[in-house]
Amino acid sequence: MRKLVSVIGDAVIEKDGDKFKAAFATGKALVDHGYRVQSGGMGGVMEAAFMGARASEKYREGDTVALVPSFDANEANKYADIVIPTGLDMMRNALVANASAVIAVGGGAGTLSEMALAWSLKRLIIAFRNVDGWSGKLADTRLDHRIRYPFEDKVFGVNTAEEAMAILNEKIDLFNEYHKGIRLLDLNG
Repeated sequence: MRKLVSVIGDAVIEKDGDKFKAAFATGKALVDHGYRVQSGGMGGVMEAAFMGARASEKYREGDTVALVPSFDANEANKYADIVIPTGLDMMRNALVANASAVIAVGGGAGTLSEMALAWSLKRLIIAFRNVDGWSGKLADTRLDHRIRYPFEDKVFGVNTAEEAMAILNEKIDLFNEYHKGIRLLDLNG
């Protein structure tokens, strides 16, 4: 089964700007490496990643999965193969963040929430450090004090899609635990 990797970031970007180029290259590289691309399915980074996925010679129908915030499937960008109209508005960020891995390109508050959720959900997070927004601010850092895994665990910073693929291919199978819900510690044994 091909793993889903979420690409998150700004909903509005400059066509052919640095974020567009990074997201496009990442979407293409993901499909080139045998992954499916998931996003919130709207514009900006999400659309650029899907465009890149479709530009891959290995692209096949079903490689782009959009989790749109409304119940209207028509809100998804035209490059989405599978559209899931969640009706969850911004709460669908948790669904986006629970892919096998998350790659952030820039981003504002929505991206920040997805990165925080991905951290809490024990997902591998990769962030472009060479663009403005939350990905650049959080690249190469730990989001909190929790020890999620007994090995190097942080938001892995990258500058290129190739660097992202190297980290993804090396580490994706290491980040294999899934969040099992919030539990209280029994202090009485």
